[in-house]
Amino acid sequence: MIGPIEINALKIFILSLLSFLLSFFSAPFLIRFLYYYKLWKKKVREVAIDGNRASVFFKLHKDKEVGTPRMGGLLIWVPIIILAFLFSFLSHFNFFWFQKLNFLSREQTWLPLAALSIASLLGLVDDILQVFGRGKYIGGGLDLKIRFFIIFLIGLVGGWWFYSKLGVDTIFIPILKINLKLGILLIPFFIIVTLACWAGGVIDGLDGLAGGSFLPIFGAFMIIAFSRMQYNLASLCGALLGSLLAFLWYNLPPAKFYMGETGMMGLCIVLAVISFLTDSVAVLPIIGGLLVIEVGSVLIQLFSKKFLKRKIFLSSPIHHHLEAIGWQRETIVMRFWILGFIFALLGVVIRLLK
Repeated sequence: MIGPIEINALKIFILSLLSFLLSFFSAPFLIRFLYYYKLWKKKVREVAIDGNRASVFFKLHKDKEVGTPRMGGLLIWVPIIILAFLFSFLSHFNFFWFQKLNFLSREQTWLPLAALSIASLLGLVDDILQVFGRGKYIGGGLDLKIRFFIIFLIGLVGGWWFYSKLGVDTIFIPILKINLKLGILLIPFFIIVTLACWAGGVIDGLDGLAGGSFLPIFGAFMIIAFSRMQYNLASLCGALLGSLLAFLWYNLPPAKFYMGETGMMGLCIVLAVISFLTDSVAVLPIIGGLLVIEVGSVLIQLFSKKFLKRKIFLSSPIHHHLEAIGWQRETIVMRFWILGFIFALLGVVIRLLK
């Protein structure tokens, strides 16, 4: 006799598999579309975020980025939205598995799915502008202030939803086993975490790096959500794993396409929301340790160039520095994957310690 725990585990596995299959078999059509319309950047970025020349980055990537399309991230989030609404519709029919596979719920998945959709659409607009070299940002794309403002608004709405609609005003601190009461300060804290996760998008830059790095992160939150009996949220994490695996199949060297902002922004923002929904924001910097390292390397570089008038790294984020000093790209990617799994396991252990 299959019990409720086994049934919910099956739900997660089935949705993960369906997400993988939908993404995997959609990829050839997307690839054909992207190459037919030449949806790639027409020139490599030559200017860094601080306005100075990015000579090292340009030398490393001048023969790579042009000719490889962006927007591969569509394979990650579009199938999940399709599955969410498909099973929500099918759940109205009197069939057990149609009802069971519905993972739309107000308490668990409305907010992350909304955040995923909005951030991914914002990223899609940014990708389109980059492809056609439009916009005021370096190399084309949405102005940084516009992106910041929209992500800020997502964080504001998300924080308000948690505080006003879900009645959440504390964060759990593992090991100490205390619930730190923030009250209304939860809203600005939610905004800060959302912006910090968005900054983690700098991890994109090498074939397979971002996709493989996010796999253990969402795997960790799937385990945490399941342990808290948040089965719909765990199903969403499982669906993300499935679509990420399919994306990674085509993004391994030599990449058929890049994730682009439509994938990266959606993943980063939904990560922030899921960390709050699982009451695990305190271990987010551990589970997402790779993102912390990447963002930290950029901040160190900017600080050093501004105040010390010299560079700490040949190029930032740090994966480009490792590339510049001679590490093979595949070595960087695979070692980052290993570190990502270690960080994720450590974060899960700390979060689940009784």
